Amino acid sequence: MLEAIEKLLVLQDRDRKISRMGTELANVEPERQALQAKTATSQNALDAARQRIKQIESDRKKLELEVEAKKQAIERYSLQQFQTKKNEEYRALAHEIDLNKQAIAKLEDQQLELMEKADAAQKDLAAATRGADEAKKQADRQITDLTAREANLKKDLTALEADRDQLAAAVDQSVLPRYERLRKSKGDNVVVGVAHGVCGGCHMKLQRQVIVTCQGKQELVSCPNCGRILYYTRDMSLAVAE
Repeated sequence: MLEAIEKLLVLQDRDRKISRMGTELANVEPERQALQAKTATSQNALDAARQRIKQIESDRKKLELEVEAKKQAIERYSLQQFQTKKNEEYRALAHEIDLNKQAIAKLEDQQLELMEKADAAQKDLAAATRGADEAKKQADRQITDLTAREANLKKDLTALEADRDQLAAAVDQSVLPRYERLRKSKGDNVVVGVAHGVCGGCHMKLQRQVIVTCQGKQELVSCPNCGRILYYTRDMSLAVAE
C-alpha cells in the first residue's frame, strides 16, 4: 500500500472518531433539556394538584359562608314571624324559612361532595409529590452523569483534534488538499477500498484499467464516478460479483 494511502487512512480514521465524538457531544444538550423537561412536567403536575386542593378549599369556604347566610336569614324570618300579627305575612315568612332550609340542605350536600373531592385530591397530591421528588432525584443523577460525560468528551475531543493536526501535517501536502476537499463533500468516507470491481464509496462498477492501476500501488487513483481515493489490499477481491 502506498505510504500516502496509509497516512490518509489513519487520518480518515481519526476524522471519523472526531465526527462520532462531535455528534455525541452535540447530543448532550438535547438530552439535558429532555431531562429538565421531564422534571418540569412532574413539577407542573404537582403544582396542579396543589392548586386543585386550594380551589376545593376556596369552594368549601364559599359554601360555608352561604350556609351561614341562609341560617341568619332563617333567624331573621323567625323573629319577624314572632313579631307579625298577620296570617298572610306569617305564611310568607314561613315559606321563606322553608326555602332557606331547602337551600341549606343542598349546600350541605355540595359540602359533602367537596369533602370527597378533597380526600381524592389529597391522595393525588401525595402521589404527585412522590412522583416529582423521584423525577427530580433521577434527573439530577442523570444530569450529573451527563455533565461529567460532556466534560470527558470535550477533553477527549480536544486531544483527538490535536492529534489530528499532527496526522494531517504528516500527509504529503500535495495530497492533503485533495483529501480535505473530498471530505467536505463526501463526509468521512473519502479513502475507500476496491472489492468485487466496485468503488467502496459509490458502489459503481469500475473499469478494468482503473482496478489494475489501483492494484499496482504506484499512484493515487480516484474513482471516475465519485472522485473518492481508491486503494487495494490483498484481502480484497477484485472479481466482479455476479
